[in-house]
Amino acid sequence: MISAMCLALNIYFEARNQPLVGQILVAQVTMNRVESDSYPDTICKVVWQKRQFSWTHDGKSDTPKNKPVFDGIYKLSELLLRHPEIFVDESVTHYHADTVEPYWAKDFTFLYKYGDHLFYADDP
Repeated sequence: MISAMCLALNIYFEARNQPLVGQILVAQVTMNRVESDSYPDTICKVVWQKRQFSWTHDGKSDTPKNKPVFDGIYKLSELLLRHPEIFVDESVTHYHADTVEPYWAKDFTFLYKYGDHLFYADDP
């Protein structure tokens, strides 16, 4: 399933070192963008939208190196796509690692920190 692969790649490269809830929140951001009129309307288009997720334009390989971890994340992405009721935060649309201060963060409403990520919403 192409959608599951795109979602899994995004979770893997953005949150593979995060707890399960952190990985689900990264998936939630992706899915909330798909549902929004402000972003593309498919998972793959959201993931590969120009300069939205750092791993897609960092010049590094986009092939997961840790196959067992990726396989688990792929199964998670399939589960999330089959059971969208797992998602509980329809407001979150952005996040970043707590080690950076991106220029765009001031334009969004800070919601919370989970794991190593700070999460934001488009609207207050």
